[in-house]
Amino acid sequence: MSVSPVPASEVALQVSDAPTIPPPAAPSYNPPPPSVASAPSASLYVGELDPTVSEANLFEIFNMIGPVASIRVCRDAVTRRSLGYAYVNYLNASDGERALEQLNYSLIKGRACRIMWSQRDPALRKTGQGNVFIKNLDEAIDNKALHDTFAAFGNVLSCKVATDEQGRSRGYGYVHYETAEAAEIAIKAVNGMLLNDKKVYVGYHISRKERQSKLDEMRSQFTNLYVKNIDPEVTEEEFVELFNNYGAVTSAVIQFDDDGRSKGFGFVNFEEHEQAQAAVDGLHEFEYKGKKLFVSRAQKKSEREDELRKTYEAAKQEKMSKYQGVNLYIKNLEDDIDDEKLRAEFEPFGTITSCKVMCDEKGTSKGFGFVCFSSPDEATKAVADMNNKIIGTKPLYVSLAQRREVRRQQLESQIAQRNQIRLQQAAAAGLSGGYINGPMYYPPGPDCTLKVVVLNMSSGLPIPAPYGQAPTQGYGNMPGYPRGAPRPPIPREGAPANQPGIPRPTGAPGANGPPVPRPGPQGSIAPPRGAPGVVPPAGRPPQGYKGNPPVPRNGPPPAQAGPVPPAVGTGTLPLDTALLSSASPMEQKQMLGEVIYMKIVPAQPELAGKITGMLLEMDNSELLHLLESPDAMAAKVNEALAVLQEFTQRDDAPAGAA
Repeated sequence: MSVSPVPASEVALQVSDAPTIPPPAAPSYNPPPPSVASAPSASLYVGELDPTVSEANLFEIFNMIGPVASIRVCRDAVTRRSLGYAYVNYLNASDGERALEQLNYSLIKGRACRIMWSQRDPALRKTGQGNVFIKNLDEAIDNKALHDTFAAFGNVLSCKVATDEQGRSRGYGYVHYETAEAAEIAIKAVNGMLLNDKKVYVGYHISRKERQSKLDEMRSQFTNLYVKNIDPEVTEEEFVELFNNYGAVTSAVIQFDDDGRSKGFGFVNFEEHEQAQAAVDGLHEFEYKGKKLFVSRAQKKSEREDELRKTYEAAKQEKMSKYQGVNLYIKNLEDDIDDEKLRAEFEPFGTITSCKVMCDEKGTSKGFGFVCFSSPDEATKAVADMNNKIIGTKPLYVSLAQRREVRRQQLESQIAQRNQIRLQQAAAAGLSGGYINGPMYYPPGPDCTLKVVVLNMSSGLPIPAPYGQAPTQGYGNMPGYPRGAPRPPIPREGAPANQPGIPRPTGAPGANGPPVPRPGPQGSIAPPRGAPGVVPPAGRPPQGYKGNPPVPRNGPPPAQAGPVPPAVGTGTLPLDTALLSSASPMEQKQMLGEVIYMKIVPAQPELAGKITGMLLEMDNSELLHLLESPDAMAAKVNEALAVLQEFTQRDDAPAGAA
């Protein structure tokens, strides 16, 4: 029967080899009523989102339907990247129904979104009741076309066509009905029919676990064999005769190229599994016409790839366990260090099984390499003695070699720990709650604007309050916020200190309590300006404010600079010894570094970061001694200044000579 192509937007149902069976008339899509099963609240799930879509973008779209209570784009806990879906909470269930009807499959930043009621109870999803699987779909059929086709048979909760990384259809999809009866009607009506001139299969969705068990059962009862290493001179008659000795062969074929030459492999199918198993046992690695045959169960390409992948992973894990604790990673190497020089440096610590300096295509050293010892004890001793040892003009970095995935996990864990420390410091300083880069909160009402009051400890920028909670500081009498006098925002640097109507700078005493600390370098809390012990840099006048009138040229001369301040200031943050003792070594290093930085920055504002980095190479116990002894701290700072000055003069010498 001849069938004309049907556009994806108007997918038609047609029967091959039979008259067309008209399906029930497709009613207009009615959202599910706010019942316990489908809509326990006015919360919508919005999926298939572009990674760049933010809460503000969704608010602009969904607030046109009705007042939005809150919006949350789900993000990765560490990287804060969007996971591609969000939740939109309306104040009224009727607004959620209209949003589902009007905005489903609409384009957001060029991608069609998929909206459904949020299912808080995962039991409905896990049971698979009412879930239908469709395959052999035409590439032109998208989510909306599939939804329009299957909405004729019942209330559709969710509908999705599987796509690849480029957004192209994989040829199969899923439709989840509210009831199992609707799914049964759809299967009976659509299975074996034509969608866009392609015969589709429609059946109940089977979970991956059940499918895997069936595949395992089929594999254990195989009858089809794959044979390779066949001599090119072997004919199909000889091939069949070879396998007939083990049972009745239903089919046998040798693969040939376009010129009629044998490719050296073929397939044989038996009637019974026992016959096929006997052929594998008898002919595998059997020498036939000068070649050893390879005979095994025939596999699909995807199955072979999975087995090869598992074999590769097992070999990699075995290799990792073999070299665990004995392979060292060394970086910061001089350009002239080769394999022999690197081996000579590490040979005193034990037997070296391999040593390699990594080079580029031109043979130039990349500045890092690997040394493998015969025992973990030797490697541990080498790390303890060689780490930070100066070879040539550079201090070496020596540690146990790690896979890239392990290093990435450790870095992500360190980032999370640092964020936690910043939150603890913010709580200790009396700042508002919340967490870094949390989801936005939108107060009810279509014309309300977003207010943020929590400080981002890493950049000083405002961030929103936690999901589902109003910000802790009130803004007038706006709905959703506590009533009371609004807390003025922290002014930017350079605002006039006593100008009427402008909040006082950080550090000035507030009307109801002590000054509020402000974020300092590396997430620490800087001491308020004017605190005892904080000395401005020598020879540098205080920075003026933009609102101040300029000083006339013929005005009084500036006051004479006082004596040169000491190398280390006395103003610093109090160090919480209890928090320090409970922290990990990496967290302790971070906390000590922030306190040391605040001691150095008053006297050396330009070089404080470099000096702090140099001092952090010391052990934590030595850093604590520096904090307890101002003289030891001053000596170390002066020593670091001398090293930096020498390094600067050495860099400037060639330029001056030129």
